[in-house]
Amino acid sequence: MSTTDRTALTGAVNQLAEFAAALTFESLPESVRERVLLLLTDLWGVTVAGARTPELTRLFAEWDAEPGRAPILGTSDTTTAEEAAFLNAVSACVLELDEGNKHSQGHPAAHIVFAAMAAVQRSRQAVTGAEFLVAVVAGYEVAARCGRALDRHPLWHPHGHWGAVGAACAAALVAGQPAERIAAAMDASGGLMTVTPWSMALEGNFTRNLWAANAGTAGLHAARLAGSGLVANTGALASSLGTIIGTLDAAALVDDLGERWFITEGYVKSHSSCAFTHGAIDIIQALKARRAFALADVADVLVTTTALARPLFDGAAHNRLSAMFSFPFVVAAALLNERVDPQAMNPALPAFAQAQALSTRVRMAASDDFDRLLPDARWVRVDITLTDGTVLTDASPNAIGDADNSPLGAQQITAKLEVLIGRGDTAHVTDLVGTLATSADAAATLTALSPTIQGAAL
Repeated sequence: MSTTDRTALTGAVNQLAEFAAALTFESLPESVRERVLLLLTDLWGVTVAGARTPELTRLFAEWDAEPGRAPILGTSDTTTAEEAAFLNAVSACVLELDEGNKHSQGHPAAHIVFAAMAAVQRSRQAVTGAEFLVAVVAGYEVAARCGRALDRHPLWHPHGHWGAVGAACAAALVAGQPAERIAAAMDASGGLMTVTPWSMALEGNFTRNLWAANAGTAGLHAARLAGSGLVANTGALASSLGTIIGTLDAAALVDDLGERWFITEGYVKSHSSCAFTHGAIDIIQALKARRAFALADVADVLVTTTALARPLFDGAAHNRLSAMFSFPFVVAAALLNERVDPQAMNPALPAFAQAQALSTRVRMAASDDFDRLLPDARWVRVDITLTDGTVLTDASPNAIGDADNSPLGAQQITAKLEVLIGRGDTAHVTDLVGTLATSADAAATLTALSPTIQGAAL
């Protein structure tokens, strides 16, 4: 890791803030305008699904949220704007089905969208749907660029820290703050980030599912600090992202700014597991389609991928979260099930125990050759050895759904959500997203988000 240049970083944050403050919906490239609508459709649909898990049902009952008008998606309940933002972000993460971005090392949308929603719902002045969409795009770009620029210590999970910078940008932008205060909010978020050990995710500690929500809250608080004039862009990010969490490359924050849009380079997830495992799932599904074989005939499975996925190599699955972050378990679930969906990760179902047993036949390895191709490609190779000596093998540079490999469009996202939350709720979310760009009152539009149809638990 190199040393973070504090002066250069302060200048880069100012440049990002000036860029965000100058954006209008009309000035965005058409590809960006289209992508943000798809992103919101997918994220809000996944959030509805997450709220219907047994885990979130229990959490919401214990939470006893304060009364308010902001919807807790996937339920008939409402609460304050900020509490809804927090709980919705938790729901978005719980199934590991929310949008992500390989260049940013994580999930920008879950960190910034709900903070932007809360900022709209709390705003003293009317905010249009177009202004909300601009805040989402700007926050996403800032968050994604922070993730790209961060050389993170491997013990840190990628949720809960760099995403707060994007949330602060989005919230300050919604509040109508000038570039100077947007920069101050972004920098102040560096003192409000969460400690996020990889070990908690691997152990199945549900605390992990609150990290993105904490980042959104940090962004909202940072925007308040900036709006009050109590903070300035003094380089706080150099002390957190740039020292404690890792190092931060100031040049990478602003390279190609306004020319390259990371929001168009993300991935939409089809499998309910950590994104590092998705390429392997795709390969296993393809191999099963090419040649039928019984699970009893599987002698050994070797998965070779990048060192980025190393934290997942040895994880033992005992609940939904630990299962989604155990590479051997996910591979076993892909061999066992037609789909690696929320039901495959449900520890209450018989298939879970079967996958636990099958995972003992899965071996993991990291490849230096694959590492050299990061971040543009997350290569994975799967070798399935059968008891008769036959070896079934294939490799892939990126999972299906990535911008570089069969990206999912509106029809595929609709199909994904219809399976998760039903046709009625999918249509409700899709229709509402379609009205955002022309909405004169984004707060009213967002308040109407809560689906009226209650789906089954996942």
